[in-house]
Amino acid sequence: MTALDLEPGPVAVGTLVGLAGLLFLVTPVVDPVPVGGLAVSPVALSAVTLTAAFALGTVVFALRGRRLFATAHGVFAVAWALLVAGPLFGSGDLLLAGVVVLVAGVGFLASQAR
Repeated sequence: MTALDLEPGPVAVGTLVGLAGLLFLVTPVVDPVPVGGLAVSPVALSAVTLTAAFALGTVVFALRGRRLFATAHGVFAVAWALLVAGPLFGSGDLLLAGVVVLVAGVGFLASQAR
């Protein structure tokens, strides 16, 4: 049997993604969680956790010299943060900015992948 060679960066990103998925799945059966005096839905915590995973993925790929993957994670971290912040703060402008960053980022990444 071979030993697993786990690296901390990818394990941390995978853990955050898994936690985000778990929080999303338990939303129908778990009441809002108190966070700093507010009652926060698990689906909102899931979105914030996924944003953190994208941001950490940016750092992990950048440290490995994988510029395109780091850029992709960075673009999606910013876009996802804006898409989460828009409804959170009731701001259509932030939501629109998230969509613009997402579409522009996908276009840029597609042009770089050729």
